[in-house]
Amino acid sequence: MSQTQAHSGTIVDPLRKRTFPGVLHVEDGRIIGVEETQSASPGFLMPGFVDAHIHIESSMLVPSEFARLAVRHGTVATVSDPHEIANVLGIAGVEYMLADADRVPLVVAFGAPSCVPATPFESAGAEMGPEAVARLLDDPRIGYLSEMMNYPGVVMGLPDVMAKIQAAHDRGKPVDGHCPQLSGADLETYVKAGISTDHECTTEAEAREKLELGMRIAIREGSAAKNFDALIGLLPEYPGRMMFCSDDRHPDDLVAGQIDQMAARAIMAGCALWDTLRAACVTPVEHYNLNVGLLQPGDRADFIRVADLDSFAVAETWIGGDCVAAAGTERFTVGGAAVLNRFQKPSVSRGDFAVLAEGTSLRVIQAIDGAIVSGDVVRDATVVNGMAVADPERDLLKLSVVNRYTPAPPAVGFVEGFGLRSGAIASSVAHDSHNIIVVGTSDAEMAAAVDALAASGGGISAVSGREVRTLELPVAGLMSTASGEEVGAAYEAITAFAKELGSDLKAPYMTLSFMALLVIPALKLGDRGLFDVGRFDFVPLFVD
Repeated sequence: MSQTQAHSGTIVDPLRKRTFPGVLHVEDGRIIGVEETQSASPGFLMPGFVDAHIHIESSMLVPSEFARLAVRHGTVATVSDPHEIANVLGIAGVEYMLADADRVPLVVAFGAPSCVPATPFESAGAEMGPEAVARLLDDPRIGYLSEMMNYPGVVMGLPDVMAKIQAAHDRGKPVDGHCPQLSGADLETYVKAGISTDHECTTEAEAREKLELGMRIAIREGSAAKNFDALIGLLPEYPGRMMFCSDDRHPDDLVAGQIDQMAARAIMAGCALWDTLRAACVTPVEHYNLNVGLLQPGDRADFIRVADLDSFAVAETWIGGDCVAAAGTERFTVGGAAVLNRFQKPSVSRGDFAVLAEGTSLRVIQAIDGAIVSGDVVRDATVVNGMAVADPERDLLKLSVVNRYTPAPPAVGFVEGFGLRSGAIASSVAHDSHNIIVVGTSDAEMAAAVDALAASGGGISAVSGREVRTLELPVAGLMSTASGEEVGAAYEAITAFAKELGSDLKAPYMTLSFMALLVIPALKLGDRGLFDVGRFDFVPLFVD
């Protein structure tokens, strides 16, 4: 038996740039008519928000739990790259995400990870070559090739890299980009390979150059990388070429909001309503050919009711004709997510983090608050009894990456910018291979922080003396099966503890997770050593 519904409100049609009192007529989950009326019920009916690029794993929630929080904020769809779990578990990890997402109404458009591992210079839990990528792209649930982070490989035309891109082109599926600070002839080569988006721009000049070459730019506002203020001025110039995305959003931030917050900020920044809604709702649907409606007759009945067109306070979220959230509460239940992991519990001692002073000057990674890029600086080593040691007074801390997949000596370097005055923090969320990364003021506390994660099968930890705190992430060492509220509260608490140890970073664990990402400039630390992204090669720790 067919089901019919009538939804009254002020209709917001971003395709025709009109608002009018009206009624949406819905039958069997589709809009069969849009009637203009003389009056309407309170609220504005508009297309739902779409996150144009996000790694669900970074929310520390499985897709079904992520969906509970996302729909509260009017998100009806996400463009989701599962390369985090793929780096741990390969195709089995992608299949896990697909299966868990199928349990909820949120439209989750997954891509085929293009860079597993992100580079050949680190140890990951899996490897996905062109055949594995093509196999995923043959799945109708996989809508695109995920961000091509190996931009040097594209510029150099490496056969395996180009084969993955061609596999997407052969199937008529778009290719996402990832090319921070790439410019000039190299950028032109990258774009000519058929790569159509980028979400890594940090300056207006960088984004403008990419836009002029035909790319679509996703403005990113995540938990660590925040580029909204730098890029929002371009939206009036390129309204059909911009999108909004979270990229990486930790659970406490997801509880607070998602694309709804970015849309409200765009209006506050003086952007026109129609330009804002095109970026927040329309362009991702069109670019990725998402199975998401845009309030047109014949479309799926995917829409939201908001209180106003300034704050976009969401009163209701409808997906496929079903009310999936109302008054800040989702209207579906989940639970019982499966657990899948690959974690060979490493065993370390304080001596594993000792560094023999082979010179007087160190290459030091410079962590930058609100960014996933890092600096590359040279600092005098603090030497005690012939060993280079952490010096919290100078904010010179030890950083180490410990292989979680096979026994191996830890790689050890130095970092500044974390501000810890005591203790250590560690995480098995370490983009993109997700080995264990730890930063600390003493070798003993670093070892204790790593041991805490080894005992729990992954997660994040903090140690101060004998006090050890842990947020367990049993799914691939990346995600919890607990509720979003529980994980958000636990994450907020352990973050607060890290700040009590001295860190003044807005998101110390998110920043820490990017210190091992060897495809983001400038200096990073992988499980095999210190890596200069500009040279795309390892460099020695000591410079003299």
